[in-house]
Amino acid sequence: MVTELTESTFDTFVDGNKKALIDCWAPWCGPCRRMGPIIEEIAAEQNGFAVAKLNTDENQSIAARFRINAIPTLLVFKDGVLVQTLVGLRPKDDILRIMSGI
Repeated sequence: MVTELTESTFDTFVDGNKKALIDCWAPWCGPCRRMGPIIEEIAAEQNGFAVAKLNTDENQSIAARFRINAIPTLLVFKDGVLVQTLVGLRPKDDILRIMSGI
């Protein structure tokens, strides 16, 4: 299941999961809409990490905090620390490979 994050739930989610993948998106973004089903599929497979989405239009302070200036952007966290930022549409296998390597 993909968790919908807000400014008030973001830090709790990151801190509460050993590994986390966060899809930063916006409703008007075509590549974001294409990334959505990939993220849903990854979350449904329960690969040993938490998966969430953050609407950057509605949560601009988080987008600014992580200097997100292009979407989709995937934020990869391990033990509450940002370890990788992936910008642009990514294939599922690429995302899984990166997540398994952290």
